Amino acid sequence: MAGGDPLDMERARVFALLGHVLAAAPDAALLQRLGALPGDASALGKALAGLAAAARVTSAAAVQREYLALFVGVARGELLPYASYYLTGFLHERPLAALRAEVARLGIARAAGVAEPEDHIAFCCEAMAGLLAGRFEGDAEAFLARHLMPWAGRCFADLEAAEAASFYRAVGAFGRTVMDIETAAADMAA
Repeated sequence: MAGGDPLDMERARVFALLGHVLAAAPDAALLQRLGALPGDASALGKALAGLAAAARVTSAAAVQREYLALFVGVARGELLPYASYYLTGFLHERPLAALRAEVARLGIARAAGVAEPEDHIAFCCEAMAGLLAGRFEGDAEAFLARHLMPWAGRCFADLEAAEAASFYRAVGAFGRTVMDIETAAADMAA
């Protein structure tokens, strides 16, 4: 269980933050807390500073409209943040089935009332956070390698470049930077 390692706890907080802002648009209180986040000269620190700056210059209403345009839309949002879509070009495909089998084995379930399939980027980030924090028994690194690394970086890059993105452009940059770091760390460990 990874829950006691300070580095894993920090990683858990990062993935939890990503999961939270990708599951729903942040409210005014969360935007205020995000706006106070410190950055530094590292790649992750710069991305975090960008997220903080974006949070300071927007409103909850603007972020809600942006979230709807990006992820919901009238027929569909600008982005489809699902592993199945990124890995196969279609929704509800084998990546979703593989993820469902793994999370069932790990005892991880969607929250009540959530309609999104489990291969949504928010669910994957939240599951990763739970594994890192020790809330779920399982191998966080294996989960990361199977269910995030093959596609999440591209999803975050697409979010960063999305036409409707403003605040979420910074979320995309932050997520892409996190995935770049995670990928580099995994490559070094291999």
